[in-house]
Amino acid sequence: MSDQISHEFSPVFNEQSRILILGTFPSVKSREQKFYYGHPQNRFWKVIARLVNAEVPLTIAEKKTLLLDNKIAVWDVIESCEITGSSDSSIKNVRPADLRMILERAPIQKIYANGSTAKKLYDRYSLEKTGKEIIGLPSTSPANAAYSLERLLEYWKDIKTCL
Repeated sequence: MSDQISHEFSPVFNEQSRILILGTFPSVKSREQKFYYGHPQNRFWKVIARLVNAEVPLTIAEKKTLLLDNKIAVWDVIESCEITGSSDSSIKNVRPADLRMILERAPIQKIYANGSTAKKLYDRYSLEKTGKEIIGLPSTSPANAAYSLERLLEYWKDIKTCL
């Protein structure tokens, strides 16, 4: 069963953020923790830490510091939707996030999608409003088992060009 659910936590960014990474919508685990990429098997934090030669952050405060110290903003394409569990394939009745909150306050140079669904939803709901192309990256989700951490890093290393 799916329910209309709203995003309940704020984007992470500041006036120095040059990279924006967009997911689709928070997973059940992330919604429980009220922060991004909260599933213990999601490789997002491992990927970002490796790209910037840092320790993998454990607390929300450490995660925010890692992002902001490296000029990375994080948010999701969707403000609210109907979703079953954490399944991106079940998303419907989308209300997109208003990305201007970040784009008008931070000098974002590149926008990246964490996964093909995030890219597809951005292209459908946000591209015309922002006028900024998005670069699709393989999802760090544990559901994307086809990509090892090393393989993810090969694709995600493009982010380093803006750091």
